[in-house]
Amino acid sequence: MPDQQTGTNQPNARARRVLTDIASRSWEHPADKAALQALRRIPVFDAVLRKLFGFFGEKPVRLAFQANAVRVSPNQFGDVYKVYKQALKTLDAPEEYPLYITQTPMVNAGAYGMDRPFIILNSGTVALVDKDELEYIIGHEIGHILSGHVLYKTMMVFLINLANMGFPIVGLAARAVLVALLEWYRKSELSCDRAGLLTVQDPEVVMRTMLKMAGGGSSEETSLQEFIVQAEEYKQSGDVADQVFKVLNLMATTHPFYVLRVSELRAWIESGDYDRIIRGEYARRGEPDQALQDDLRAAASAYAEGAKDFLDDLSEAAKRMGSDFLGGLRAKK
Repeated sequence: MPDQQTGTNQPNARARRVLTDIASRSWEHPADKAALQALRRIPVFDAVLRKLFGFFGEKPVRLAFQANAVRVSPNQFGDVYKVYKQALKTLDAPEEYPLYITQTPMVNAGAYGMDRPFIILNSGTVALVDKDELEYIIGHEIGHILSGHVLYKTMMVFLINLANMGFPIVGLAARAVLVALLEWYRKSELSCDRAGLLTVQDPEVVMRTMLKMAGGGSSEETSLQEFIVQAEEYKQSGDVADQVFKVLNLMATTHPFYVLRVSELRAWIESGDYDRIIRGEYARRGEPDQALQDDLRAAASAYAEGAKDFLDDLSEAAKRMGSDFLGGLRAKK
């Protein structure tokens, strides 16, 4: 019988299955695929990336990210290293990517790089979460690497920083690429939430981690059930102001809100795809993608529907706000 909170049929969620040769397309969200395709169709996209590559270079970029961090190993943050090795094993990662911890209270993590990917964990993240939750976070970042996201994310970080500094390389073309990168990256987070779930193989752990990362509280002072209810209420809210602020806030952030990510992940579990993968029914690396065209059609459909919903919400909210505003003016006369 499915768990009422998580929707999973897993009889023993802590019994990990090593997902031998799993292909990243097994967990990739259709909207992620579609947004990345749209990104690559921007005429100036490759030109802007080539310009940034030529300006900075691979090695200086890598060293800049790692300059104020400690590399995790059996002798440095040994417990974190054990969690990392388990995550690599479960996703059957083809290699061990350098993992670093940097001293910062902000709860976050990231996978970066150009030709040589690496992962950085903020010390605030390590301090907040338990080992299972940390395994989910690390699995999420491994998912970014295996899905080929890290180059685009690295470029996005540089463009954001350069734009904030008013750097002359960030002209209109680069700003257009940055907007598209932000749109894609929000979708890529949905894919890697799934990769993280496949790593830890316990939906409750994943949602508990999202709760902590959203609010920063401990398990003793928060309620996962209430957070899930909040996620559903937020998604279905019909309030005019909420609709407007949901649109505006989503446009201003690199990550979709955690409450929305909880809803997306629960929908994926309820679809049965998660259980099928855990049973071993998934695409393998090196296998021809027989369903590629179907995937592309599904991706295009998801992206088109998402864009339509986005514009419809904005248009409807604007109309209702305008009507309310005019109604208020008439009432004052």
